[in-house]
Amino acid sequence: MASLGYYEVLLALACFLFLAFFATTARLPRKWSLLGTLPSLLCHVHRIHDRSAEVLSQTGGTFLLRGPRFTNMDMLSTVDPANIHYIMSANFLNFPKGPQFLKIFDILGDGIFNSDAESWRSQRKLAQSMVNNRRFHRYLAKTTQDKVETGLIKVLDHVSKQGQVVDLQDLFQRLTFDTTCILVTGYDPGCLSIDLPYVPFSKAMDDAEEAIFSRHIIPESVWKLQRWLGIGHEKKLRNARATLDHVIGKYISMKRDQLRRGIKSNDEEEDGVDLLTSYLNEEEIESDDKFLRDTILNFMIAGRDTTSSALTWFLWLVSTHPDVEEKIREELKSTIPTEETNKWRLFGVEEISKLVYLHGALCESLRLYPPVPFQHKEPHKPDTLPSGHRVDPNMKILFSLYAMGRMKFIWGEDCMEFKPERWLSERGTIKHEPSYKFLAFNAGPRTCLGREVAFTQLKLVVASMIHNYQVQMVKGHTVAPNVSIILYMKHGLKVKVTKRWS
Repeated sequence: MASLGYYEVLLALACFLFLAFFATTARLPRKWSLLGTLPSLLCHVHRIHDRSAEVLSQTGGTFLLRGPRFTNMDMLSTVDPANIHYIMSANFLNFPKGPQFLKIFDILGDGIFNSDAESWRSQRKLAQSMVNNRRFHRYLAKTTQDKVETGLIKVLDHVSKQGQVVDLQDLFQRLTFDTTCILVTGYDPGCLSIDLPYVPFSKAMDDAEEAIFSRHIIPESVWKLQRWLGIGHEKKLRNARATLDHVIGKYISMKRDQLRRGIKSNDEEEDGVDLLTSYLNEEEIESDDKFLRDTILNFMIAGRDTTSSALTWFLWLVSTHPDVEEKIREELKSTIPTEETNKWRLFGVEEISKLVYLHGALCESLRLYPPVPFQHKEPHKPDTLPSGHRVDPNMKILFSLYAMGRMKFIWGEDCMEFKPERWLSERGTIKHEPSYKFLAFNAGPRTCLGREVAFTQLKLVVASMIHNYQVQMVKGHTVAPNVSIILYMKHGLKVKVTKRWS
C-alpha cells in the first residue's frame, strides 16, 4: 500500500512556519488561530503513529486536537482504558459508528462494519452463527493448510534455492488474500504463486484503503471536491469501486449458478463450506445482491489485511529476537513426536492449540503493532468521559491502538519491550487482559467475531515457517510503519530465507 502522497502539501506555508519555529517532538502540537492543530498533524503525517504516542504519553492519555475553523475536524484522542471501556461497553449505545464514519467508509456500503442499531444487531447475529459453525472451522483449517503447503511453502522453497531476497509482507498479503477469498466466496484468485502475479481485485482493495485513510487527514470539503473533479485518491477510489463491484458480482453470480445446478466445488460434508454459500442458503437474503456485495467486501477487508499485517510484524519481531524464536521452536518440538522434531513438517489445528508461548508471543506482537492502528467513534448525544473531557456530536473520538501499547501507565516501564512472558501466568497459562486495555480485537458488543479464526490462521502459518525456515533480515533494510488505515510496513519486509531441513 503506497504512502500518503501530495496531501502533505496542503497548507504548506503554515507547515513551513511550524517546522521552522515550533516543531520538535518534545513539544505538544501548537494550536493556530485559524488552522487549529492541523499544521502539526500534517508536519508529522509521515510518522503520525509514533507522534500520537509521544503526545498522548505527555498528556496523560487524552488530548484534544482542534481542526481548522468551520471544518468540523475537532478530535479527542484518547488511550485511557477508563474512557475506552465507557465508550465501547458501559455507554455503548451513545457511541455508534456515526454519520462521519459512514461518509469516510462509504465503499463498505451497508455491511456490518458500517451498520448501527437493529441493522448491525441482525447482521452480527447472522455472521456469528456462520463464523462459529463447525463446518466453517473445518473449511478454515483445510483452506489455510492447503494454501500454506501449495502456495507459501512453494514460494519460500523457490527463493531459498535461488538465494533471492523476498518481501514477506507481499507474500503474506497474497497468502491472506487467497485464503480469505476462498473462505468468503469459495473461489481462489491465485494471488500467491512463484511468479507473483498482478491481481486487479487485490490492487483495488489497496487503492480503496489508501483513499479511506486520506479522508481521515484532510477536510471533508477537500476530498468531496476531489471526488467531484475525479482526481487524486478519489479517482483511485472510484476505479477501485468499479473493480470490486465487478469481481464480487461475478463471484455471486457464479456461486448462485453453481448452487442452482447442484454443483459442489468441495465435499462439503467433509471439508466445510464457504460463507457465500451459507448466505445464499438463507432464503431472506438469497436474492439481495447489494447485501451480499457489502457483506463479502466487509469480510474480505477484515480477513485479508489484519492477518497479513499481524504476520508481517510478528515475523520481524521474532527474527530480531532470537531468544523468543528459540523458545517457540522448543515449544513446537514438544507438540510433535520425537522422531519428527528435526524434519520438515506442517502443523495441524490440534497441535497449534497447545502452543501457549506462541499464543503469548502473538498477543505481544499485536499489542505493539495492532493491524488496525486507530479507530474512531462519534457521540450521539453530549457526554462526559471518565477522564472529565466533554464530548458532543460534532466531535470525533480517536483511539490510537498503536499508542496504547506504548503507554507506561497501561503496560508498565517495559512497555516498549517485546516480551511474550507478559502474557503468561505463573501456572504457565495465558494471562487474559481486559479488552479495553488490549484493543486489537475491539471491545464490548462489537468485539471481533473472527478472533479465533485469526489466531488459528496465524498459528498455522507461523508454526510452519518458524519450524521449517530461518528468516534473516536483509542488512540495511529499514522497518517503519506506513501511513495507512492498516499498519503495514512502509518499505515491506525484505528478508532471505534458508531451509532448516534438507
